[in-house]
Amino acid sequence: MSLTVRITGLEVPEPVRNQLGADDVAARLVGKDATLWGPEAESEASVRLGWLDLPATSRELVSRLADLRAELAGEGLDRVVLCGMGGSSLAPEVICRTAGVPLVVLDTTDPGQVAAAMTDLDRTVVVVSSKSGGTVETDSQRRAFVTAFAEAGLDEKEIGRRFVVVTDPGSPLSETAAEMGAREVFLADPAVGGRYSALSAFGLVPSALAGAEVGSLLEEAEDLAAGLAEPGNAALELGVAMGAAFRAGRDKLALADGSEIAGFGDWAEQLIAESTGKQGRGILPVVVESVDAPGASGPDVLLAALGADAPGPGPALTVSGPLGAQFLGWEYATAVAGRILGINPFDQPNVTESKENTRRILSDGLPDEQPLATIGAIEVRCSGGVLDGVDLSSHDGVALALDALVAAVPPRGYLAVMAYLDRERDASAADLRAALAGRTERAVTFGWAPRFLHSTGQYHKGGPQVGAFLQLTGVAAGDLPVPDQPFTFGTLQAAQAAGDRQALADRDRPLLHLHLTDRAAGLGQLLAVLG
Repeated sequence: MSLTVRITGLEVPEPVRNQLGADDVAARLVGKDATLWGPEAESEASVRLGWLDLPATSRELVSRLADLRAELAGEGLDRVVLCGMGGSSLAPEVICRTAGVPLVVLDTTDPGQVAAAMTDLDRTVVVVSSKSGGTVETDSQRRAFVTAFAEAGLDEKEIGRRFVVVTDPGSPLSETAAEMGAREVFLADPAVGGRYSALSAFGLVPSALAGAEVGSLLEEAEDLAAGLAEPGNAALELGVAMGAAFRAGRDKLALADGSEIAGFGDWAEQLIAESTGKQGRGILPVVVESVDAPGASGPDVLLAALGADAPGPGPALTVSGPLGAQFLGWEYATAVAGRILGINPFDQPNVTESKENTRRILSDGLPDEQPLATIGAIEVRCSGGVLDGVDLSSHDGVALALDALVAAVPPRGYLAVMAYLDRERDASAADLRAALAGRTERAVTFGWAPRFLHSTGQYHKGGPQVGAFLQLTGVAAGDLPVPDQPFTFGTLQAAQAAGDRQALADRDRPLLHLHLTDRAAGLGQLLAVLG
């Protein structure tokens, strides 16, 4: 079975479809024609289309990974921890969740979550994945594991052999891997961008070592790839629908997992948001809990039901097919949608902004921001004028603050919930999305930080400036040093939150910052207010 796409309730204008046919977009994309997105994008596109070849070129990894997994198992190393961000972590997470095999995904700077990952070290192998090789989160995690292994009694050579590295040729991480004597280094194709790397070494290495059958993923993708040059193929139709919906004013794409593919919406979210959210426009992906969840429909929403029937009567896509075909199909569709939107789907011009703010804050120190009020376990701060005229002195001050934020979402805008917390121990924070979506007709997204900075973070800054933002931070039970660095994980997490607040404040976006002095109590308080 390959990919199938069914479009209901959405008129695709014939000029849109006809123009793609007249321009022979399907065949030109498969032929890696870098001129498809205009002259300004040509330079970038010319070195970012290698993902089209991955179903074939990644085949050589399958036997190599099977041998490596057997070797590790022979040494009793059967627990895999993945240190990576964005495209380096989201695809392996989907692959392993769908396959039902355990993989510890560490894409956070939360000290509690990092510390919890450093258990069972006697059976742990760490996969460190970074395309650039300089990702601060991943480098910090690597340093922490090196120290943890040393404290567990391993010598320098033994420590090196507990690491498998995935990176681009010539990156700083490839040099570090050689210096530390990493067991294996997988050099990925540099012509594949991070969010298009699901079928590359970034997606396959941790997944295969965890026990997923990655050869079948490539076979599923190859089945789809065989027809991608044909007009009217399913992936092209998916891209046409996304682009046509955008032109019709439906610039929110609600992603509802309803198939046996677990967590696919989170992967598709970073692909679509980072690829299209720029130059003041874009498609905002909204991961929803089900096809009938709050926010799955609306006047500016197109529902994408992944392997489930859309309830109707609103415009919807039903997208079905095996995971390998879904990966390649959505990548292809996003590239097509980028052409319809008139943007370059391969760059991410605003992602570095919060990173640069974080570096500056780590150097200069955390800002001294006094709360406007402390209500129970919640300290309230804001920017962008969101609480002007709001009296926070009453016992329902948190409810008034949330109401003010919801009211600040502009027409055709959205509310983004950004949680700088532990997504394992503070998992109830994710319930805030549906609770807030039930109180507004606007789209509501949810993102764990700092992982969202590598996906929807691009849309927040580069997309249309119609967002309002709820940032959640919290006191951690304990901190954790980052070895050989002048900061801790807790400081890094706080600096990332402050850096992102600064990026949003610079755009005068309404932002409500709620700091939880007790995480469990604060989340309980929030959910009770919204209940």
